[in-house]
Amino acid sequence: MKKLCWLLIGLVAALAVAAGAASATEELKEITIGIIPTESTSSAMKGFEPFRADMEKALGIPVKLFIAPDYAGVIEAMRFNKVQIAWFGNKSAIEAVNRANGEVFVQTVDVNGNPGYWSLIVVHKESPYQNIDEIVRDGKNLTFGNGDPNSTSGYLIPTYYIWGQKGIDPAKHFKLMRNANHETNLMAVANKQVDFATNNTENWDKFSKAHPDQIKNVRAIWKSPLIPSDPMVWRKDLPKEWKSKIKGFFLAYGRIGADKERELAVLKGMSSGWAPFQDSSNHQLLPIMEIDMAKEKMKIQGNDALAAADKAQKLAELDKRLADIQSYVKLVEKYN
Repeated sequence: MKKLCWLLIGLVAALAVAAGAASATEELKEITIGIIPTESTSSAMKGFEPFRADMEKALGIPVKLFIAPDYAGVIEAMRFNKVQIAWFGNKSAIEAVNRANGEVFVQTVDVNGNPGYWSLIVVHKESPYQNIDEIVRDGKNLTFGNGDPNSTSGYLIPTYYIWGQKGIDPAKHFKLMRNANHETNLMAVANKQVDFATNNTENWDKFSKAHPDQIKNVRAIWKSPLIPSDPMVWRKDLPKEWKSKIKGFFLAYGRIGADKERELAVLKGMSSGWAPFQDSSNHQLLPIMEIDMAKEKMKIQGNDALAAADKAQKLAELDKRLADIQSYVKLVEKYN
């Protein structure tokens, strides 16, 4: 057990490399929550506003909301301590942990209690395409609505499970590729502005409620393996007493108290609809790190510009890192 503890301590240290940002003082005067741009800014702000107000009341200090144009903007805001807490996808959370002094503290749960969600490839209902192989076959004639490069479901998962395993570079294989958030991509497919696009089951459900006429024009032709639910990340250097207050608020919200039912309704209005948060940590990022590393390996293997010796060295380094991650994944699964 002692060995396990040291291994997990080492893992947390490896996952939480600080980016050199200034430490938070013990006297926290306000908190800003970063929201990843999976939908329009106005919709996201509206959904999170009641939660923000409740958090402000519970903590007794101002709580603000922040949305950047893309995932990288929220990561950079956390890096420079403009954001102290943020909702991320697993892929962007890895970046926040590695570059922005971040740390996972709770995990979102969808309104139906699912342990995760699924990435999708969608086409217009009138599209002749029924599967990925047909899209790959006609790639030079098709426009692709890809996700944000820091999106788990919109970019990383399709890249690994589809394009990587087929040895395809989407930017070169398709007539045109453009990156956008989930809502924009789904709308683009519904309006025949792109031939196909990435999305996920959570955004599909939310889009269905907001645009019932448009969702009728879209159908899914591919569904990924399960993706762990999105994490909430805070800056590691938040004072301990404030971490306790913040985590207590998140885990109690919608679970206990006289306002439980109202809070559950608030959670349902956030993103695509959430249930109460679950406790979590950086270990939830391990499977996504494994996929990310394997994707990087495939990229190096396909790089003909690299000299054989350089390619061998890079692959050996990646193999070692990938093996370490796989060992940690098995270790965490064994003791959970």
